[in-house]
Amino acid sequence: MGGKDTIDHKIFVIGDIHGERQKAVSFIETLPFASQDLVIFLGDYIDRGHDSRGMIDYLIKFRKKHLNTIFLKGNHEDMFLSFIDNAFSEEVYFYNGGEATLRSYDIPSSEYQYAKRYIPYEHLEFLNKLPLYYETKDYIFVHAGLRPGIPLQEQDPEDLLWIRYEFIYSDFNFGKRVIFGHTVVEEPLVMKNKIGIDTGLVFGGKLTALELPSIKFYFSD
Repeated sequence: MGGKDTIDHKIFVIGDIHGERQKAVSFIETLPFASQDLVIFLGDYIDRGHDSRGMIDYLIKFRKKHLNTIFLKGNHEDMFLSFIDNAFSEEVYFYNGGEATLRSYDIPSSEYQYAKRYIPYEHLEFLNKLPLYYETKDYIFVHAGLRPGIPLQEQDPEDLLWIRYEFIYSDFNFGKRVIFGHTVVEEPLVMKNKIGIDTGLVFGGKLTALELPSIKFYFSD
């Protein structure tokens, strides 16, 4: 479900990309992380944007070059996996931008029920192995957030992927600062118990990266 890290190093956290491969790659390649630094992506690599398939290709290659990388699962990866297993509503998935992902894999509309056949094995392996959260000694990293009052190991996966305002408006002490994406904010949301960095790249905003522990932000053009 998740993982834990106890090594001291800089951490670079990257927010929601949503298939905007060209903009994301141009930005990521400018970030000043070193080989020993930890890089964490918060999920939602696909849907809505122009090139979800190309984005997954890039992330797979990125990890081969930068081994100290964690990719978390977002609600859009979860929806996609459910959809290609014929376990999620086409209407709901398309409402959330999923048809753009199917087009990026050149899947004919008449073949959507057989979409899984069109997805490269390496992509399926990547998506199926995404953890729901990651811990360091000072931080919890998760796509959407945590439900207040529930221990991390007992959190409902649905909340880790989808929760919004019950988490965002809470001043609950989660024991560690929570770093999350999922809910779009115009500027990074910095609170005592959490930092949110989804600044709406696919909606005309910017892609944000956060360097820890300095709390230094980087923004795409």
